[in-house]
Amino acid sequence: MRAGLVLATALVAGIAPVALGGAAAMAAPAVNRAEAAVEPGTVVQEGGRTKVWAGEEGPGTIRFRANLPAGVTGPVTATLGFAKPVSEWPGAGVTSERLATGMGRMTTWSVDGSAPAPLTWHVTGDEAGEPIAADVPAVEAKAALNYAVTLDLSSADRWFGSLDLAVTLKDAQGNVVSKGAVGVDAALGTPEAPLRGAVHARDKDGVLWRYEATGSADGRLTARKRVGGGWGAYTAIVPLDRATAAGHGDLVARDKDGVLWYYEGSGDPDAPFKPRVRVGGGWNTYTSIAGYGFGHLVARDKDGVLWNYVPGAGSRFWPRVRVGGGWNAYTRISGYAGGLVARDAAGVLWKYNPRTVAPSSSKPFDARSKVGGGWNVYNTLAGTQDLGRWNNLDLLARTATGDLYAYRGKPSGFGWVPTTRTKVGHGWNIYNIVL
Repeated sequence: MRAGLVLATALVAGIAPVALGGAAAMAAPAVNRAEAAVEPGTVVQEGGRTKVWAGEEGPGTIRFRANLPAGVTGPVTATLGFAKPVSEWPGAGVTSERLATGMGRMTTWSVDGSAPAPLTWHVTGDEAGEPIAADVPAVEAKAALNYAVTLDLSSADRWFGSLDLAVTLKDAQGNVVSKGAVGVDAALGTPEAPLRGAVHARDKDGVLWRYEATGSADGRLTARKRVGGGWGAYTAIVPLDRATAAGHGDLVARDKDGVLWYYEGSGDPDAPFKPRVRVGGGWNTYTSIAGYGFGHLVARDKDGVLWNYVPGAGSRFWPRVRVGGGWNAYTRISGYAGGLVARDAAGVLWKYNPRTVAPSSSKPFDARSKVGGGWNVYNTLAGTQDLGRWNNLDLLARTATGDLYAYRGKPSGFGWVPTTRTKVGHGWNIYNIVL
């Protein structure tokens, strides 16, 4: 219990002087003083604000010491609370209830070296967007309690930004015995493997190699890993969707006889593809093939007509559907970010976003938009997952001299467009296909 300071008033008996013409003065009445209030102790964060990486780096630990006034005994309970409503956070886009549930999966607490235990968060008010808080189970009071609260953020939680948590300790009677605040700064860390891209390249001997994004800010790739030989049998190798560092991503490959083969992603980065499955013949009629996500494929015939192949069961496609003519105007067609990029003879790059209104097999894309000129310096264009620490979809481009660049994607309408480039490699002209 909190010790109070009680002051007793002593009544001193004695003979009082007599006023002129009056009686003797009465003794002063007793003073009834209430228990004196105790000033709460302070909460001190160790090392100042805590930086927590949102990504694969693992949890950050917020360490703070709660100082208690002298004489505080019995159990004390700590409460952590967000200083402002969720609706005021930048880019949150979540309700208080969902955030409270998510925080329960992200946080643990311990005191004075005890085993970490989960924290349960709750909404503090009745309205949507209210702040949330968590009550740390009671511990026995002492002069100082040292808390450690872990916060494990995924790269999708980078919107947390900078935030403050109010810390309040109360005794069993509900009296505040320590209070203060701790600060947290969330920063985008290494994206998880399913969010990091992978790049494949075939050399002149028909060996397929694999590079994975490290998630570094400079777009650095890992050292190459050998996937296997025999890939020289193919005249085209096309990703159906974005390959990831987690080993996901399907592709198709056309052999010299015009037979198309399907390679399903295995989920194993060291052996990223399952054994091939035959799709069908007759694919030599096409001069360009591009996958644009979720297993969809487009193919341009010799007359410049573009055909759409919608995936069916397993390795099969539904019968092709005509998209339209005039596609011989392009010297390069590649899948990118759920749509296509197409380069014309003048070196201008155009983007075809997924159709936003009434999409269909014959109308899968919106009208094209101009990205910019000067793209004839590249002999390879390939859409990828994030190759840096940008949490965007990238476009890979290789020059004739073998320099490899990643163009950071920028959201645009219902799709993405490539913007600033970062050099991620050199010497890539040893490969005759990069995807």
